[in-house]
Amino acid sequence: MITLYTWATPNGQKVSIALEELGLPYRVQTIDITAGEQFDPAFLALNPNNKIPVIVDADGPGGTALTVFESGAILIYLAEKCARLLPAEPRARSEVLQWLMLQVGGVGPMLGQAHHFRRFAAERIPYAIQRYTDEAARLYGVLDKRLAAHSWLGGDTYSIADIATYPWIARHEWQGISLADYPNLRRWFDKIASRPAVQRGMEIPR
Repeated sequence: MITLYTWATPNGQKVSIALEELGLPYRVQTIDITAGEQFDPAFLALNPNNKIPVIVDADGPGGTALTVFESGAILIYLAEKCARLLPAEPRARSEVLQWLMLQVGGVGPMLGQAHHFRRFAAERIPYAIQRYTDEAARLYGVLDKRLAAHSWLGGDTYSIADIATYPWIARHEWQGISLADYPNLRRWFDKIASRPAVQRGMEIPR
């Protein structure tokens, strides 16, 4: 059994989608980040960076428990555990990991800043809003161009790169983005949104 420590954010939803896609048994432990539960000493013992998500796999390598934090690392771990959603062939694997790293290092942080300055900042700062809205639009263009030539971000097979990116694109309206401007990305988005495992994972925590 895997315990998922999470909240209803795109980074949390990445992992619940992957667990649903892989069919792994798991239980959910909610960490209410709006109430500061991520700073609780018990949670900090799992992730010293006080961020969700975290998993604890009771049946880790060698049959002993393993704790994994950082959503990208969790996705790689789960994919390797099940030998699914991450190709074994070196070139195909590299393609998936490149697009996963773009999400982890670019799409998530930049779209997250767009969320913050457009929706949550106590003070509206036009420069910040414009900067991160423009960067979101640029990244959407990168994804759209990729998907003009490939069915999925990692190539021809659905993978953890798609799973990682989808929950961020699901909040496109928060970023001031219309998917109508990115037809290839919209096609990809609609295909993923129709997957039952994705629909279940997006509802975690219920």
